[in-house]
Amino acid sequence: MKFPRSSVLVTGGAGFIGSHLCEQLIDSGVRLAIVDSLTDFYSPAVKRANLDGIATHGTFRFFCVDICDRVKLEHVFEETQPQIVVHLAAYAGVQPSIADPCLYEHANIAGTVTLLELCRAYKVPKLVFGSSSSVYGATSKAPFREDQVEMRPISPYAASKLSGELMAYTYAHLFGISVNCLRFFTVFGPRQRPDLAIHKFTKLIESGSPVPVFGDGSAGRDYTYVNDIVSGIVAAMKYEPEVKHGARFEVFNLGNSHPVTLKRLLDDLERTIGRPALRDQRCDQPGDVPLTWADISKARDLLGYEPKTPFETGLANFVNWYRAQNGTKSSSLGNAA
Repeated sequence: MKFPRSSVLVTGGAGFIGSHLCEQLIDSGVRLAIVDSLTDFYSPAVKRANLDGIATHGTFRFFCVDICDRVKLEHVFEETQPQIVVHLAAYAGVQPSIADPCLYEHANIAGTVTLLELCRAYKVPKLVFGSSSSVYGATSKAPFREDQVEMRPISPYAASKLSGELMAYTYAHLFGISVNCLRFFTVFGPRQRPDLAIHKFTKLIESGSPVPVFGDGSAGRDYTYVNDIVSGIVAAMKYEPEVKHGARFEVFNLGNSHPVTLKRLLDDLERTIGRPALRDQRCDQPGDVPLTWADISKARDLLGYEPKTPFETGLANFVNWYRAQNGTKSSSLGNAA
């Protein structure tokens, strides 16, 4: 399948990762359709602004549709006839999933099955599924490898993402859909969701408000810049997995493979922003894993994936973007993306 001029459907395309991906896809010459329900998980105005940004790159079709609404989603498939589906739509976040597990089961599991059913019905040859590093849970040996068999997710969000992977494998096996599942590791950069740590901490430090610090600061996250994630998604769209056990199915880690502790994150943010953080020490939160760390050797070998953005550069880029959005002073570190 030739990638340029293909018909591509991206669910969740108005979101953080999705909007960056959609811009690159338009620049690559694909015929793009975006499905996004513009939920109020965070401000729909942010997603509408993302859509406006995508429109500066070229034309696309937008459908404000919930992936759980089979009837409306079927109309989308009928009108667009996608050759590749990139499924990024989901309710995200560990703590919100603990507060409302049923919402996550409905959107992330039932919604994914609805999408898979339509991929089967309309004979879509390829699906790329956005999964999460959280599926590894708290018992995995670091760095995390895709061939780990025993998975113990410790939040409803993580369990919903692992369930999505398993359903995708089932459809690959039964119906011949070629599937690549991508486990994203703590993605950050411009347009990052406001509930995520770097965005939330930057807002609090800039305003001089206390920053909640859960645990002793040793928890590590494999922060991965959004441009590097997008390059991995595009490579997965082009990659055709080999048939194994009757299915064309692969799982890839997309990370930076250099975990950053919470203490270092705050130290680096203080330097980048130019003011100290008022640290409010708290106990560990339930559902949070102590470490995420991607072994990216498989993605490197099969996809040619190679993260290029150092953490410090990505952090400076984010702070510059945040200040531009909020009308505050520019960072002296510049934009080195």
